[in-house]
Formats: sequence, structure tokens, C-alpha cells
Amino acid sequence: MKDKMMDAFLAFATKIQGQRHINAIKNGFTSLMPVIIVGSVCVLLSNVVCNTSEGYVSLANLPGMSWLGALRPIFDSANYGTMNMLAIGACILVAMELGTTLGQNDWAIPATALGCYISVVDYSNGLGTDITAAAGLFVALLIALVSTEIYCKLVSSGKLSIHMPESVPSNVAKSFSVLLPCAITIFAVSAFGFAFSALTGMKLPEAIIKFIQTPLSGVMTHPLGILLIAFMICLLWMFGIHGANTLGGITEPVFLAAYAQNAEAYAAGLAAPNIVCSPFWSCFFSLTGSGVTGGLLIAIFLFSKREDFRAIAKLALPCGIFNINEPLIFGIPIVMNPILGIPFLIAPMASVGIAYFLTAIGFCSKMVVNVPWTTPPMLCGFLAGGGSITGALTQLICILVAAVIYAPFVIMMNNQAAPAEE
Repeated sequence: MKDKMMDAFLAFATKIQGQRHINAIKNGFTSLMPVIIVGSVCVLLSNVVCNTSEGYVSLANLPGMSWLGALRPIFDSANYGTMNMLAIGACILVAMELGTTLGQNDWAIPATALGCYISVVDYSNGLGTDITAAAGLFVALLIALVSTEIYCKLVSSGKLSIHMPESVPSNVAKSFSVLLPCAITIFAVSAFGFAFSALTGMKLPEAIIKFIQTPLSGVMTHPLGILLIAFMICLLWMFGIHGANTLGGITEPVFLAAYAQNAEAYAAGLAAPNIVCSPFWSCFFSLTGSGVTGGLLIAIFLFSKREDFRAIAKLALPCGIFNINEPLIFGIPIVMNPILGIPFLIAPMASVGIAYFLTAIGFCSKMVVNVPWTTPPMLCGFLAGGGSITGALTQLICILVAAVIYAPFVIMMNNQAAPAEE
């Protein structure tokens, strides 16, 4: 039975990880992450350091520090150039990643994808943030995938290449060789968008947002949705499969779009609209690593009588501080361990459930800054909450609850001999 389950999960993970569109989205967002982090830091600096608004908790409102307010436009402009261009950046990078997977490292791929995206949106009033920022993210991803597939198939066919004389410079000749695939792709996508609008009376992006993006976001950011995602990621980890990477191409677009809405509202001095978003996930699911294994470390140091567990825990502690827990997952191990596997599944579900509840009742601030996932616990919650101590306290509560969940199972394993003693 165990072998059959292992084979089934390995087949599932291999299929997901090998799916080129999910891979392209995951790798595209990985490439975009430095820009996202820069934009997030700018939001934090603009509001926590440079905001001079009356009654606002900011460094600039301390006596003698009002001069910091003059620096705020620097961070606001940098934030606009990063977070408000999220859809554009994602469209370009995802198209490049998919093109590489399809064997085409062509400079025209991202330009073609971007041209296709702009051709189907409502640009009559210019390119507003509803097109360039998080609101257009999902549409941009779909158009990037579709247009790149069309373009690469046309180029790979070899039938549409325009060959120039050898006297023509190579860069010019290359431009003409992909001219027809580029033109056909853009015209095809634009024509489809036009036909869709004419037949339905609705712009294609509006339909995608209404019938795909909104329902998907509603499911994945619902309390039951995040509990299911947490369960699936940790279940994959139990079979030695990196769950976060496997499902990242599915979860990241939704969580990142929700975060961008929070960051935009926070920068404007408004209430953040979303509880579940990228920094919420980093703060309360990836807390000390998948499975909230910081709780396991605490339980081992307090209750374990096994020297092998305590030795591994000492080695894993420095990594756990930065939310890296592979030494525990493969060292204890948690992989294929039916006893520790139970709390490994329960603890992260409890963590995100507690965090969601405490945020919903107003105890914990909504997450508005996307800090790097390796930021140590408590500091991560403080920064992600926009300098709110309640984010740090909520993380501490989640770690302590995880320790309570892990403790009975650690005690249970005291009766098992270490592998070397068996």
C-alpha cells in the first residue's frame, strides 16, 4: 500500500513539475521576485519611515525627523515602477521562460507576448494600473502562454521564415526571419479579442477576470482553500517531494495578485482588502519552514530523550531561524515517517487557520509588505504587517501551538530506538 501511494504521488508531482505552462509561470515569478521585493521595501519605507500624515505612526513624525518626508517621492516612484508594472513584467518573463522550454530563445517572444496582451485590453483611456498592475496579472499570464505557444509553433515549422541575402547584417536577417510568425501571432490574438467582444459584448479580459480569475481567487483565498493547499504541500513533502515548488506555479499568481492589492491600498492609506496573500503565506505557512517545524524543534529540545533527534535539532536550528527545514525533513526524517507525519500535516493547517482567524477579528494586521521568505520569524511578521507588532505576536502564537501539536508525537518516539541502535 505504501509503495502504491508513493508511486501515485511521485507520478502526480512529476506531472505537475513537468507541465511547461505551470513551470513557466513559477520560473517567471521567481525571476520577477527581486523587483517585487524592491517594490515591497519601497512601500514599507514610504509609509513607516517617510509618511508625515497627521496621526500616522511613522519615523518622520518623531520630533526633528520631519525632513524624511521630503524623501517619500523617491520610494513612491520606485514602487510605481515595480508593483504597478507587475502584469507587464510577468507577461514578458513568463513568455521568455515558456519560449526557452519550447526551444526558442528568441528576443521577439516577450515583445510579441506583450503586443498580444495590449491588443486585447481596453486601452482607450491609456494604460492604467488596471492593465499594468495586479488587476491585469492573470490575463497577462494567459495571453503570454497562448501567444508564445502560437509563435513558437509557427517558428518551429520553418515555413514562414523570410530568408535575406548573405550581405544583409545578421541581426536584420534574424528580424525578417521571424517577421511573419510575429505578425500572425499578434493579428490572431487581436482578431480573437475583437471577435469575442463583438459576439459577447464583453472584452476578453473582463470575461477572464469574471469567469476564471475571480472564482479561482475566491476558492484559493477562502479559509478552506488555504487549509487544503497547506495539506497538499505538506503531504507531498512527506513523500520527499518539494510541495511548495510543485504547486507554486498554481498558487503564486493568485497570492501575489492579492498582495499587490494590499500593497496598493496600504500605500494609499486605505485598509488592505485581502487576508490571504503572498506575505500571509510566507509568514504563517512557511513559518520556520513548511510544516511549521520550529514547533518540532521546541518539542525535541523540551521532550525528546533521543540523542539522534537532539543532535539533528541542534544542527537544524540555525537553518530553521531562516525558515529552511530540509535538515529536519530529511534528517529526522519526516519523509515517510507515519508518526511525525501526522503533526507535520496538522501544524501548518493550525497555523494558517489561527492566523486567518486572528486577522479576521482584527487582532493581527493584514500583510502589506512582501518580505523575503528567509526573513526570521517575528521580524517577518513585524515587517510584513507594515511595522505592526501584532504580526510578530501572531507568528509566536503559531509556533507555540505547533510545539504543542508536535510534543505528544515526539514523546511517543522516545520509545523507539534510533536506527543505529536497532
